[in-house]
Amino acid sequence: MIHPTAIVHPGAKLAAGVSVGAYSLIGEHVEIGEGTRIGPHVVIEGHTRIGRDNEIFQFCSIGASPQDKKYDAEPTRLEIGDRNTIREFCSFNVGTSQDAHVTRVGSDNWIMAYVHVAHDCQVGDHTIFANNATLAGHVTVGDWAILGGFTGVHQFCRVGAHSFCGVGTVLLQDLPPFVTVAGNPAKPHGINSEGLRRRGYSAEGIAAIKRAYRALYRSGLTLDEARQRVAEIAATQPEVSLFSAFIAASGRGLVR
Repeated sequence: MIHPTAIVHPGAKLAAGVSVGAYSLIGEHVEIGEGTRIGPHVVIEGHTRIGRDNEIFQFCSIGASPQDKKYDAEPTRLEIGDRNTIREFCSFNVGTSQDAHVTRVGSDNWIMAYVHVAHDCQVGDHTIFANNATLAGHVTVGDWAILGGFTGVHQFCRVGAHSFCGVGTVLLQDLPPFVTVAGNPAKPHGINSEGLRRRGYSAEGIAAIKRAYRALYRSGLTLDEARQRVAEIAATQPEVSLFSAFIAASGRGLVR
């Protein structure tokens, strides 16, 4: 399953059923789970662990040193889960000692060409990153989030679960769960109703999330007042609890 032109370090750990394409390079501290397919001309290095049944297409750079001038070759890590599709020319970097020492990408993500996941990012499950979406360092992306093509996310920002970024969006502050944004800088445009319906949210639950959205974005309340109003809605509508907890914990401020 390993092409004769590929170079796999003897210390690398490849499980059963792993395939490695032509001219790819697998480093000493790499672990790859069962059934994962590595395309041609892929470089996987660093302390990188990849789960099972992933497909990594040609010309990707996985586990390289972070683009951080403070990095001093510490043995930081990159961890990738299961069943991810990672298309051409993507780059994922290991973490740094200034954070959790690890960059993580979860499972069942659909990651299109030219996506960059920088050091110390934490990406959840079932996300979609369209072409050229870019995460700066220390970014957190929740489950089911969708980043449109050419979306850029500033360092230390959080992208909430089930949120949606239109093409060319620039996120300079935290994006709450469920919210749809677009523009540079990003501006809110309602909630991701269609995505929530597809994931089984009830009409009542979606209506409650809309009420919480209006409290934050349309009521004219101050941020503290809006947080209190959203918390009141969440007390009787559990679907809103994720939204309420997120805006209560925001450190960089919210897209508003």
